[in-house]
Amino acid sequence: MHAIGKRVVPMAMLLLGCTWGAAQTGWHVLRTFPIGGEGGWDYVTIDAPQHRLFVTRGTHTQAIDERTGAVLGDIPGQVHSHGVALVPALGRGFITDGGGTGAIEVFDLKTYAVLGKIPAVPDADGIIYDKKIDRVLFVSGDGDELFVFDPKIDPKSGKLDAPIPLGGSPEFLATDGAGKAYVNIPEQNLVAVVDLKTRQVIARWPVAPGGRPVGMAIDAAKHLLFVGCRNPQKMVVMNAQTGAVVGSTPIGMGNDAAGFGDDEAFASTFEGTLTVVAQKDGKWVAVQNVETLKGARTMGLDATTERVYLPTAELQPVANGRPRPKPGSFKIVEVGR
Repeated sequence: MHAIGKRVVPMAMLLLGCTWGAAQTGWHVLRTFPIGGEGGWDYVTIDAPQHRLFVTRGTHTQAIDERTGAVLGDIPGQVHSHGVALVPALGRGFITDGGGTGAIEVFDLKTYAVLGKIPAVPDADGIIYDKKIDRVLFVSGDGDELFVFDPKIDPKSGKLDAPIPLGGSPEFLATDGAGKAYVNIPEQNLVAVVDLKTRQVIARWPVAPGGRPVGMAIDAAKHLLFVGCRNPQKMVVMNAQTGAVVGSTPIGMGNDAAGFGDDEAFASTFEGTLTVVAQKDGKWVAVQNVETLKGARTMGLDATTERVYLPTAELQPVANGRPRPKPGSFKIVEVGR
């Protein structure tokens, strides 16, 4: 994914095993927090126990109180930040910086102090932490690669292991906690399945009737992948064991993220809609389209509070180009029941 105000192409937030009871509709915008600060935005990562949002802003990354909208910390030093992975047991966070030669910036979760930078690759992008296998994973869009590393890596002198070739330019990813990773390959209209033990791509699953897969989330317990697609604009539901498409439903234009909570999946889009997807009469359908704000294409879902957080800003049209955010207008839209 690439940030608004620079390159805009997505996050999608990985959410594993979220539960809050039976699915129901009735989602709506609760509040909008004015945050401000310079820069665009990209992926959102939720720290539910500490009620924090981490949002990458290009040259810096903000930690925001999800209850009040207060900026708790501002982590500097990136060239073009994309995503954040959190490892609470170590008190560390990891930021993908895809600018220049690329790096993984390591920071302290309590003080927000930068602990070091690990040399990476250009366009280091989507990043997640798999607690069950205790590994951080990130992809490089320009390098067509998946990287996997131990979060205990030395933040000043550590080196990354050799990457896993994907055979196509990746976007976002998810893991099942049992040794497999799933990576969107937009230009090839498929999901690449990686065996993390053998470090090989073992399957390539088409996402038709969707296309250009970007957002991704997983229900690891029920072995379901939720893939947000841009062209055609659909949320595609896939069996995570076989790759079979078990359902699809239309979503809005410009999807950048997907989330899952119990029996509902979510797709945020640039056009300003948050689509809620659930099973109805045995079929996956859009049960609600929540009007958010234009540009709110990435999201984070806090399953403990049943809240969705979407970053955006006031957008200014640019001739022959993407809209640019009005300086200082960055905000977070909170959606709940």
